[in-house]
Amino acid sequence: MAYTTIDNPELFFQCKLYTGNGSDDHGITFDVTDTSMQPDAVWIKSRTQSGYNHCLIDSVRGVTKFLRPNLYNDEDTYSDAFKSFDSNGFTLDDDGSNSEVNQNTKTYVSWCWKAGTTGSGTTTGSGTGQAYTYSVSTTAGFSIMAYTGNGTANHTIPHHLGAVPKMFWVKIRSGDNNNWGVYHHNSNANPEQYAFYLDSNSAATDDIFMNDVAPTSSVINLSGGNYGNVNTNTYISYCWSEVQGYSKFGKYVGNGNADGPFVYTGFKPAFIMYKNTARSISWLIHDNKRLGYNPDNDEQHPDTNAADGTDDRADILSNGFKIRESSNLMNVSGEVVTYMAFAESPFVNSNGVPNNAR
Repeated sequence: MAYTTIDNPELFFQCKLYTGNGSDDHGITFDVTDTSMQPDAVWIKSRTQSGYNHCLIDSVRGVTKFLRPNLYNDEDTYSDAFKSFDSNGFTLDDDGSNSEVNQNTKTYVSWCWKAGTTGSGTTTGSGTGQAYTYSVSTTAGFSIMAYTGNGTANHTIPHHLGAVPKMFWVKIRSGDNNNWGVYHHNSNANPEQYAFYLDSNSAATDDIFMNDVAPTSSVINLSGGNYGNVNTNTYISYCWSEVQGYSKFGKYVGNGNADGPFVYTGFKPAFIMYKNTARSISWLIHDNKRLGYNPDNDEQHPDTNAADGTDDRADILSNGFKIRESSNLMNVSGEVVTYMAFAESPFVNSNGVPNNAR
């Protein structure tokens, strides 16, 4: 049987911890050096400094363009914060106008994805077609699309994945501050009619931003004049399809017990982001580097600017994860929690060799 199509997930996703130095040309090299990955999206957060925002930079918008996952705000431009996407990491500048990614002695976490194949085109569907640019990896099921809204319902944005997305985010870049719209295919029985907001702790909310139309293997669909498609405003979308042994976009049902559910992913996770669908309560992220052993998996919250939390909530296992607490965040009896997860290594590689637990 086929266990995975990606034997080495670190070619497409890496979590990297680093310490800022406040200086120009601060190169951050990934821990894995026998292979290399040039990232196309880098999400950075201070681990110890409360009040520092999340920062997301990608190769489609360019190195000077910052969006904050925890904020409603439009895109900011900094010429002296993030310098380049490199062959096996990235380089930071002296942080002259933005102290959130490279302040001297401050510690950071970065989550980094590879797309890689670039292109451009014209959006489809109803209304005036608009120019868009993209970077995509069909192997890893990840694409980044920068587009302009046309204000017309049934405006469709090609994602180039060649598979139906399981999750995508849409964020306005300029023109009008607004939420990060998030689609997850398990948010509701009719997920195309609902949205999460990455910058908010809201439960899954009845929302027209997707025009109440499910994504297809070629496009995502947007409503007219809504925050994902205002005429002439510019946007960015991050889009993921599911790849066996590398990524999983699923859900589990809480049992209200400290001996919580085991969730099978088919790989040892490097990154897990959770959201309770029923409650106004924060998103939560675990990864394989903070602190890197069970049960001490530090947490981050994408909708806040808080420092790392140290509650012991989940174990990361060779083939999934196990919930170890009964809070409203992760494990209310009978309530659905969605998640997105990316692999450190597949449970069994394409040669039939299993990996190890932590």
